[in-house]
Amino acid sequence: MMTELRQSITKLFLTAVLCLSVLMNAFAEGEKIIVVSHGQANDPFWSVVKNAVSLAGEKMQVEVDYRAPETFDMVAMAQLIEAAVQQEPEGLVVSIPDADALGGAINKAVEAGIPVASMNSGADVAADLGVLFHVGQNEYDAGLGGGAKIKEMGIKKLICINHEVGNVALDERCRGVTDGYGSEVEVIPTAANTVDDVYAKVKATLQAQDDIDGIITLGASNSAEPAMKAIEELGLQDQITVGTFDLSANVLEMIRDGKIAFAIDQQQFLQGYLPIVHLALNARYKVLPGGDLPTGPGFVTQGNAADVIDLAAKGLR
Repeated sequence: MMTELRQSITKLFLTAVLCLSVLMNAFAEGEKIIVVSHGQANDPFWSVVKNAVSLAGEKMQVEVDYRAPETFDMVAMAQLIEAAVQQEPEGLVVSIPDADALGGAINKAVEAGIPVASMNSGADVAADLGVLFHVGQNEYDAGLGGGAKIKEMGIKKLICINHEVGNVALDERCRGVTDGYGSEVEVIPTAANTVDDVYAKVKATLQAQDDIDGIITLGASNSAEPAMKAIEELGLQDQITVGTFDLSANVLEMIRDGKIAFAIDQQQFLQGYLPIVHLALNARYKVLPGGDLPTGPGFVTQGNAADVIDLAAKGLR
């Protein structure tokens, strides 16, 4: 009797698993979510986002496609969004570094009935453009915290390095840094995402102004790392306190070793992962988050840097 009961339970379990598998495959059939960002997947920051997009696609059993212009180019990005609209995906994820340049393309997606989520940049404009929800950090608030933190360290003259002029999110970061610091902060613009120019501008600025004792960079590999190269070549590492936005493997090691004071972590893995999950759930069950999903800011300091170094090496932080 017990053997027959076990057999019956086993059959019911296997039937349930088969039904669930068929149901999931039915939901997944033909579903596609396209991601269009302003950041290239070969950039260490954006590679984490792309890895998260791919992982979420696997977990949710949907086809995902990550696209970005070859350089920071809003015209090209708008064209990529419009091309995605033509493919009629079940969901579209966009970053919005410049609402004026991208708003028209995003509106076309919304008018076509494509569910749109935004990530990373554009929290302040997403709702006005018809975006369903935003995943990211408030850039001004993150800058506010960073400016206040470096002020507490006794910094007398602070500069902010903007490595991607025209990216409104980075403007907001610098604005927040200035307000959090509470005094004038000179913004040093460089050629977009050009590490050699960041290095050259930082070096020239420090040679011209020997009273600078603090630097905030707005990115990790594309800004903090070349800035640190300039500082070390000038032998100023003991005189200048550096804080940065975002993480890279090298930046984490510098924080662990006390060379960089802190990094503001926006957890970009979540920015790639969560929109895929929620757009897939929306396609299947017509459910959505009740609001935007904040992923930061948080601070990585010497006290906790070692905890995330292994994950960064795997492309997940």
